[in-house]
Amino acid sequence: MDGTVIIILAIAGVASVLLYVIKGFLDQVPEVIESAGRIRVSWQRFKQPDLPPSTDDQEPPAAA
Repeated sequence: MDGTVIIILAIAGVASVLLYVIKGFLDQVPEVIESAGRIRVSWQRFKQPDLPPSTDDQEPPAAA
């Protein structure tokens, strides 16, 4: 009888630790997904060639 109670308590302890670890892992998943999205955007921006500066933004020369 005592052995059965110890086995049940051991299984319950292992299950609670396992659930705690799974919860911690699942809490990190949204941050990992957001980070992967930022990496993808940065990589696409890195692959695009640099565009020359636009001449429309410059002011016309001042009259003397």
